[in-house]
Amino acid sequence: MKQYLFTPGPVPVPSEVLIEMAKPIIHHRTAEFEEIFAEVREGLKYIYNTKQEVLILAASGTGAMEASVVNTLCRGDKVLVVNSGKFGERWGKICRAYGLEVNEIMVEWGREIDPSVIEKALNDDPSIKAVLTQASETSTGVKHPIKEISEITSKRDDVIHIVDGITGVGVFEIAFDEWGVDVLVGGSQKAFMLPPGLSFAAMSEKAWKFYETSDLPKFYFDFKPALKNAEKNTTTFTPAVTLIIGLAAVLKRFKEEGRENMHKRHSRLALATREAMAAIGLEPFVLDTPSSALTIVTAPPEIGAGKVIAGLRDEFGITVAGGQDQAKGKIFRISHIGDIGKTDTLSIIAAIESVLNQLGYEFNFGAATKKASEILGTKL
Repeated sequence: MKQYLFTPGPVPVPSEVLIEMAKPIIHHRTAEFEEIFAEVREGLKYIYNTKQEVLILAASGTGAMEASVVNTLCRGDKVLVVNSGKFGERWGKICRAYGLEVNEIMVEWGREIDPSVIEKALNDDPSIKAVLTQASETSTGVKHPIKEISEITSKRDDVIHIVDGITGVGVFEIAFDEWGVDVLVGGSQKAFMLPPGLSFAAMSEKAWKFYETSDLPKFYFDFKPALKNAEKNTTTFTPAVTLIIGLAAVLKRFKEEGRENMHKRHSRLALATREAMAAIGLEPFVLDTPSSALTIVTAPPEIGAGKVIAGLRDEFGITVAGGQDQAKGKIFRISHIGDIGKTDTLSIIAAIESVLNQLGYEFNFGAATKKASEILGTKL
């Protein structure tokens, strides 16, 4: 049975990228690699919408999250963490591991953070040094108001905004320079259409000032040597050569498509999926602004998400993600990132209808596929 991947990381990798990565490996201390690295540097700046260097780490996204903390903060610093899901929770764990004092704002799963809550917290405690958020909380599918939060932190010289954009960068607009984001993290296994293993981080000028006073331990993830070497089109340590070659191919594809068209593509796939699920009576899990990286669907309570996930896997070879912690067994998560297009989206929607029908869920069979077809069939 042919397998189809609809998880929000890892994601399907385009065939032309796989072909590039299948070619004989080259040495990283050569003019050939430096030329590729130079292309990648410019491509990342384009996707990040920044003039700043976007550093490349041989690590999953969590590596760049940890690196963004140790390169900007000091022992005992107070930080404000938005915890609206598993990855907001991860920010807190990373900060505590390095002895930071964490003020955690707990947000109901499926809800976005109200920027005024952050502003009040900063006003109440001027000693807070950083606000850590997700652009897109992958465990709940909610999109946070990054622009509005950055507007608040930009007015404060002694506070930085650190953003996990792992399911945001390349999916929807994040204007790094214009909005005043201070650190923005990305990962290869999301919108960048690659296998896991690379992560990215951009630092604002204010964040680099924080680096100069940071005293948290760092060696492999030290950003200053990484910046110095990147400017020479090389890396401090042995890079993930094959993944960087694949990244060059992906970034070329992105440049041809254009940032705005990338954002529209993800938005359209997400809209079609959300409206399709609504057409057959399935409730969305997100209560506020949904991320266009994925659609999270609440399974019929009488059936449960586990049976839907198993049916998709066993009957159609489709892998989707389930829920975590409090959402376990209640939701299933459908990705719109990676090498996924209109045909793929229509296929999974039709498969969901088929599985639900087999499981005895009563609905207007075909309504979801019809709705998605109407949305995806219109011109951009």
